Amino acid sequence: MRAVNPTPAPVTHYENFPVASLLCPPRLRPPIAAIYHFARTADDIADEGDAPPAQRLADLAAYRAELASVATGAAPGPRWAAVFGPLQAQLHAHALPVPLLDDLLSAFMQDVEKTRDAATYADRTELLDYCRRSANPIGRLLLHLYGVDNAEAIAQSDAICTALQLINFWQDLSVDIPRGRHYLTDADCAAHGVSRADLAQQQPTSATTRLLADNARWARTLMQQGAPLVHRLPGRAGWELRLVVQGGLRTLDKVDALQGGNLHTRPQLHGWDWCVMLWRAVWM
Repeated sequence: MRAVNPTPAPVTHYENFPVASLLCPPRLRPPIAAIYHFARTADDIADEGDAPPAQRLADLAAYRAELASVATGAAPGPRWAAVFGPLQAQLHAHALPVPLLDDLLSAFMQDVEKTRDAATYADRTELLDYCRRSANPIGRLLLHLYGVDNAEAIAQSDAICTALQLINFWQDLSVDIPRGRHYLTDADCAAHGVSRADLAQQQPTSATTRLLADNARWARTLMQQGAPLVHRLPGRAGWELRLVVQGGLRTLDKVDALQGGNLHTRPQLHGWDWCVMLWRAVWM
């Protein structure tokens, strides 16, 4: 979840979607911070530094085994004690669903494998399955902490989290394409007459602009489908989610304004954008 920052503490990574800042109920900050640092560390293993793919996969497998171990009550090992010590305490304090955390790790491992093989996603169904494991678990874990468990709320949370993941993809094309990460699907590229070679040029054409606009609309539709969840969450949590939703939508505004230029330029939010987001959040 590179696009979601569920911790009140400063982080070194650029984040567009602050989840659980001062609006987060104080009693939930420890479990949310523990979940964030668990996911952030795994993401760094998958993405940061210059380790070869085989080493990244081995480290993620060891990390995954450590999760399974601490979930049974075993003491955390020394390598990631700063991550799994706090996480283990919150697993037991809040009965966090371990399969959701494991799903995140399976997605990180898939990222490494796909990048290693320069593999692409065949269609939106395959990409949505990735989002189901890379993004949706975060929303479901937060709903669990808030005590919200009805099916409609979970579906809306999944829509928001998938939208956030897609928005992250579309704003990061200028970084991901040179790294061999292909989140624009084969089916979408074919539908708009765009080849991988066209994308590698990182210069917008009429075809690539239509492709990127279509994918931005897809993300916007999902976000709008999930937006009613803001009225289901109590108190400050609902206001926090309003800002998350508006952060995603505002980033899509930036993507749309570039008219295909997100192939070479990463849109970012600035001071005025936060004013717009707050105003829109109030009127949701």
